[in-house]
Amino acid sequence: MKIKSRILAQEQISRTIRRISHEIIERNHGTEDVVLLGIRTRGVPLARRIAARILEIEGVKVPVGELDITLYRDDLTSDQEQPTVAPVQLPFSVRGAIVVLVDDVLFTGRTVRAAMDAVIDLGRPKRIQVAVLVDRGHRELPIRADCVGKNVPTSRQENVLVRLEEIDGSDEVLIAQLE
Repeated sequence: MKIKSRILAQEQISRTIRRISHEIIERNHGTEDVVLLGIRTRGVPLARRIAARILEIEGVKVPVGELDITLYRDDLTSDQEQPTVAPVQLPFSVRGAIVVLVDDVLFTGRTVRAAMDAVIDLGRPKRIQVAVLVDRGHRELPIRADCVGKNVPTSRQENVLVRLEEIDGSDEVLIAQLE
């Protein structure tokens, strides 16, 4: 994989998180009933960062949970090894909540579909919304993000790599050419 370009650096990611946080507040007329669910792996630190920004802006601590969608993926087959599933990190109920699913990249829509299935299994939320750092297009399902940090047109021969300090040691979003 060859890196073609950097589309977001640390400062730009920080500004993007701030904008997404404001959008979540505005879209929901505040933070009442709002909970954030980060989709593992990189959606989790993004959800925590958004919650920290909302706390700065509104003075309200929005609950944050972690969602592992491994068992909800539609590309698992019985021939594969049993997937390892992390325990659910959900210190709140989704029943009646406005659930904001947070992820790093929206691509085909299949991850979001799996995440919605997982949320519904946990309870019936009032509403489900999607917030992503990067929307790269190429949807295979009729899914869209409610809050998008950056729309990045890509080809299918490219990959969007999100690196976050908490996991990768630095903050940046890169476009790589698949080989």
